[in-house]
Parts: sequence; C-alpha cells; structure tokens
Amino acid sequence: MSVNYADDIKRYQPNVDDKVVAAIVKHLGIALRSADASLVSCSSKDELATVRESWLKKKLGLTDDDAKLDKVIADVCTTMKAETRKSRVTFYYLIAEKTGKLASLAGA
Repeated sequence: MSVNYADDIKRYQPNVDDKVVAAIVKHLGIALRSADASLVSCSSKDELATVRESWLKKKLGLTDDDAKLDKVIADVCTTMKAETRKSRVTFYYLIAEKTGKLASLAGA
C-alpha cells in the first residue's frame, strides 16, 4: 500500500512536518499494512476509546480527563467528517497538532 500521508494531511494543514509524519508511521508500524487498521472509524466508540488510550494517553502522554480527550477526538472527527475513509496517520497528526504535541513527535 503506497500512500503519501503528507499529501493527505496537507488537505487540512498546509505546513506538514515530515518528521512528525515519519514518527506516526513508525509508531503505527505494521498496523498500516491492514486497510482496516489504517483507518479511523468515528462511529465506533471502541475505536475512539483505543485512539484515546493508545495515542493520546500512551504516546502523547496527555493526562487530561477522558471527557476532555474525547472532545479533542470529536473535534478531529468533525474536521474530517467529509472523509468516508479517515486515514489514521492524518487523524493522529491532526490530534497531535490540536494538543500541541507536534514538536515532541518531531524529536521522537
């Protein structure tokens, strides 16, 4: 599966940091090989809980309460609502941007 993640992200954020994209792709690893795992489903509560626990809390180190973190996720779902297939890399990038964590990922 050959995907230019930066081009997809540029639809939402024109100034894409390639180091951050690489860090997200590295973090996701093998999950991107599966078409289903490479996408985020905003209609799945289980999926969004996984995003909150694995990405926001574990990788980004956010310690806000679940309601606040769920709001961040909901905001990104709204931003990408026109997309029927929401790229996980783009979704995670937009979350990192929204939470001010791009710089920490660029150094990862």
